[in-house]
Amino acid sequence: MSIFIGGAWAYANGSLHLGHISSLLPGDILARYYRLKGDPVLYVSGSDCNGTPITVRARQENVSPKEIADRFHEEFTDCFQRLGFSYDMYTRTDSAFHHTLVQEIFLELLEKGFIYKKEVEQTYCNQCEQFLPDRYVEGICPNCHESARGDQCDHCSSILEPLDLLERTCKLCSEEPTTRKTEHFYFSLSSFQGLLETYTGQAKSKQLWRENAISLTQRYLKEGLLDRAVSRDLPIGVPVPISDYEKKKIYVWIEAVSGYYTASKHWAEKTGHDDSEFWNSKTKSYYVHGKDNIPFHSIIWPTILSGLGHEALPTHIVSNEYLTLEKKKLSTSKNWAVWVPDILERYEPDSIRYFLTVNAPESRDADFSWKEFIYSHNSELLGAYGNFVNRTLKFIEKSFDGVIPNQDVNPLPQEKVALLYTEVAHCIETTSFKQGLEKVFELVRYANKYFDEQQPWLQVKENKQACQQTLTDCVYLIANTAQILAPFLPFSSDKVKAMLNITSSEWKPLLVTSQTLSNVEPLFERIDIYKIQEELERLQHQAIQ
Repeated sequence: MSIFIGGAWAYANGSLHLGHISSLLPGDILARYYRLKGDPVLYVSGSDCNGTPITVRARQENVSPKEIADRFHEEFTDCFQRLGFSYDMYTRTDSAFHHTLVQEIFLELLEKGFIYKKEVEQTYCNQCEQFLPDRYVEGICPNCHESARGDQCDHCSSILEPLDLLERTCKLCSEEPTTRKTEHFYFSLSSFQGLLETYTGQAKSKQLWRENAISLTQRYLKEGLLDRAVSRDLPIGVPVPISDYEKKKIYVWIEAVSGYYTASKHWAEKTGHDDSEFWNSKTKSYYVHGKDNIPFHSIIWPTILSGLGHEALPTHIVSNEYLTLEKKKLSTSKNWAVWVPDILERYEPDSIRYFLTVNAPESRDADFSWKEFIYSHNSELLGAYGNFVNRTLKFIEKSFDGVIPNQDVNPLPQEKVALLYTEVAHCIETTSFKQGLEKVFELVRYANKYFDEQQPWLQVKENKQACQQTLTDCVYLIANTAQILAPFLPFSSDKVKAMLNITSSEWKPLLVTSQTLSNVEPLFERIDIYKIQEELERLQHQAIQ
């Protein structure tokens, strides 16, 4: 079965923070797992370089939007690489390739009657002398009365139009905007109401989407889908490919989600592969993002695909809840965030991947705490997993000159390993990554207990064969733990495989034949607990009070 995985596209207007990584990490776990299984996988994403937030930052810094987009696209690429994200194609929405294909999509939807022209009232700022993109308009949400932007309310998840907002202001000059008539293109979302009701009902009955995606999508459907503008008067973006309308841009909400398709085509062109196997009704697809992006993946993207006649609608919506920081909501404007380039300077990527998975906001908000991060590293990664690997292999080095004993593995460890492959596979495929990782560490705890009960330090003196049996079993547990952990913790898994001279990369139990260990070294280093206070002070110092 072909597996398509799409990771949400982050705006290239500022550094990534841990909230971004928390919502995107499941995509890499899925891609690595399905590759181990031997399934064809296409894992794509990119930087959103056309959005209004980029032009806002460019104005603030008095530079061009391209300069901002280039800076953060390069930074994103570096961060994802250092975190081990294994994208098959990571691209950007301001590429010529993306622009051309998005324009083709627009024209096809127009030709089929799903896009039409309409004269509308749009917010206009007399002070700035321009029509205002939705994100340039700020005000009060009419539904929950919290602060909101002109495209959506992050507090209650309502999809909005700028004119819906109460107490509207221009983000650029803080003046109250007026309105002017202008002509725009609209996408006939309402035409797909019945199709989406059936589609969402099937996803719910098969439990393919996260609960937040089901409930939010059903809420929108109950309210009734409204047609939405697909063009805007924007300074950057994909020009509308219609004569006399070239100065208007294709609206980001239809343009950015189309990036999954354009990235797929870009991958096919660069590699010489055919990507059609990832765009048919048999494809299993996972769309990975935070809950603020749900409607774009559960409503907008399926309607675009349906309008184009594609059968490969998203099968799995992997929409995390929010990650808070020290019990407070992340705030980029107040600098209350842990920035990814910063944390990667001081901590190992597997430590970050472990904590964000075992503490993932899969069904409810989760908190990143420096105390919990450092304690979990020291107790689980170092104290449980790293300790078991290190003491077993160091014992073999000391007592058997580094030669792994060659015995038949006892039935019980084999049964536990076989069951673990099955259980973790089910957890990953059903997007229960936290549960899958917890199950692996149950085996790690069993392995440590087994080592302690067998007491190989006594067996080596009293019954050498029994000692060899213990170490054979322990090496078997180490090798398979590393194999199962490879989607979650790729760097430490590679270390273990190198020490055991393992080349196998399949999702099935493996045996380690007798051979000499290579370069045994600790998997993890202890993090001094004084770092907790140091990090908390750093966070408080950077935050804008």
